Amino acid sequence: MKAMHYTLDQLNSMPADTFVTVLAGIFEHSPWVPEAAGQQRPFANVDALHTAMSQIVERAGAERQLALINAHPELAGKATVRGELTAESTREQSGAGLDLCTQDEFDPLQALNAQYREKFGFPFILAVRGYDRHGTIANFEARVNHDRAEELRTSLDQIYRIAGFRLNDLIQAA
Repeated sequence: MKAMHYTLDQLNSMPADTFVTVLAGIFEHSPWVPEAAGQQRPFANVDALHTAMSQIVERAGAERQLALINAHPELAGKATVRGELTAESTREQSGAGLDLCTQDEFDPLQALNAQYREKFGFPFILAVRGYDRHGTIANFEARVNHDRAEELRTSLDQIYRIAGFRLNDLIQAA
């Protein structure tokens, strides 16, 4: 299925509920972000929209930020195997070749997912665009050794990168 594209003018002028629906996939399972962003329209450019949405998350508080982090699927995790990923996550993980993991790559990813979640209490998040599965695994192996505060910050920063990619995929130049 081909993804829909919108112009910034269309986003700026659409009804609030449509705006939220169109941008619902930008921040994984978190419609509260586009709901708040919609109140700040019009946006001068995609970067302004991205900045506004990221600032909404930054000001949301630790509990809501953790819920956003936990809304993301594990990389090559159980949701992937069961086909339960959002369309955006499916495209991103496939683009990084995570759907092509051999059993020798899949097993360590599963172990890293479990180790990471046990240590930090949330899933590993990486904006996988630009990575292949080997680079993803190397990043995973390095970050599992960080402390929780560093990983919370890194996870949010990765979510903002993911959101930027998704916005740029969704919004076409006028």
